Amino acid sequence: MSMDYPDLTALPADLQKVAAERSAVNIYRMVFHSPALAPAFLQMADAIFQGALPHPLRELAILRVGHAYEAPYEVHHHENIGRLLGLDEAGIAAAKTGSAEGLSAEQVAILSLTDRLLEQHTLTETDRAEALSFLTAGQLSDLVLTVGFYQLVSNFLNTFEVTTEGEKAPY
Repeated sequence: MSMDYPDLTALPADLQKVAAERSAVNIYRMVFHSPALAPAFLQMADAIFQGALPHPLRELAILRVGHAYEAPYEVHHHENIGRLLGLDEAGIAAAKTGSAEGLSAEQVAILSLTDRLLEQHTLTETDRAEALSFLTAGQLSDLVLTVGFYQLVSNFLNTFEVTTEGEKAPY
């Protein structure tokens, strides 16, 4: 049984306004089942897109999480977003398979770091040194927070069976 979207008109007026601005995207509609958490969730999503991690590398990490969590909604959107932001087709394919074929050294490292975060829930001193050889500390922080946030997003999407049905993509 799939979950119904919440009645956005039942929200307090201030949240109705926020929900109305985002209601074209199904995950944003569904997240209002948690009206106390939805605004912070949306702020975090926005902040990730304004972070210091280069956009194509960020999208590569997000796609890797989406594939690891078998979250088709996430993969669908972030393949499109990734293309718009400069992620190449080799990166999009590698996010699914983990293959390094056709990738830059930075892309290979982002996939590897993402996998380590997903599998080990941390990075070793060696992993951090590898990351800091091409990322700033701020970019590494953004990577770790992005991977963690999209684990949450993927769990949410899968639990609530969010699809693109009836959605108007924002890109």
